[in-house]
Amino acid sequence: MASEDAPPQRERCRLYLITPPVITDVEAFTVQMLSALDSGDVACLQIRQKHGVETDVDATRAVATAVMGPAQGSGVAVIINDSVDLALELGADGVHVGRDDTPVEEARRRLGPDAIIGATCKSSRHLAMQAGEAGADYVAFGAFFPSPTKTETTPADLDVLNFWQSAMTLPCVAIGGLTVANARPIIEAGADFLAVSAGVWAYQEGPAAAVESFNALFDAVHKDAPYPTTS
Repeated sequence: MASEDAPPQRERCRLYLITPPVITDVEAFTVQMLSALDSGDVACLQIRQKHGVETDVDATRAVATAVMGPAQGSGVAVIINDSVDLALELGADGVHVGRDDTPVEEARRRLGPDAIIGATCKSSRHLAMQAGEAGADYVAFGAFFPSPTKTETTPADLDVLNFWQSAMTLPCVAIGGLTVANARPIIEAGADFLAVSAGVWAYQEGPAAAVESFNALFDAVHKDAPYPTTS
């Protein structure tokens, strides 16, 4: 039995999937996604369809129409990248906004109290605190590694996760080039969720195997180091 003076046990890290930025065969992707979701715990699916830095509205709509029902039926929250308008139109569970997108306060006002709102905070504790005060449900730090799906990124290091986990209760998401091979230090530093795209969809043994492997890693880290680490 744990001591009464022991810190509360940290929640197990979970997987936050992000779609490939371009999906040419939506039907094939939907089959692939369902296989991945059947292979282990996934918290969220973010639909991110881009032409460069611009959201591809038609592609986002097409992918969301195909995958949202099956994903939500599997207990996975569906998040739209960047666009509050699309999140409203599609009936998504929430939106993820960047620094140049709709402010968190406006997203909350438009989507209502039950929507999931996440905010990109790069490597900034200050931006993360502001996002939390504005009503974000989670903050995202990264990139922790070079990303094949997003070439223009701001480097982040483990210190921001150490700090956030030891001082804050708002969940944090780690993003940027994360794979089964490199993710363990990120989990140990305090990420509540790992946002992964290519690390799942381009996994050598396939997306289903990647989801299974990530979940095995989460279980192992949680068992070995269930308490927050501090720098």
